[in-house]
Amino acid sequence: QVQLVESGGGLVHPGGSLRLSCAASGSAFSIYFMGWYRQAPGKQRELVASITSGRSTNYVDSVKGRFTISRDNAKNTVYLQMNALQPDDTAVYYCNAYVKGVDYWGQGTQVTVSS
Repeated sequence: QVQLVESGGGLVHPGGSLRLSCAASGSAFSIYFMGWYRQAPGKQRELVASITSGRSTNYVDSVKGRFTISRDNAKNTVYLQMNALQPDDTAVYYCNAYVKGVDYWGQGTQVTVSS
């Protein structure tokens, strides 16, 4: 069982920045495949960014060059640095861990981009 706790969401003006954090339980965090998803009202949940145990990263096209995913294995934490935020980035952001064929989810954190 893996527990995930997100933090760092909030309200930001267009062009602003936020950093999301996701703290994970478990002693094998370094091998977890980690991802950040988001879900806007009326839309399907989408994968925004992912990072492997070897720190290879992948991003959805709409956030490339603006968002950066990283991980600190010593702290069992994955981050999502979000810059140049736009109103279309408004959504609930979820942390995901894929471990031995099982998906684990955090509770979600709201990100609202509005003037």
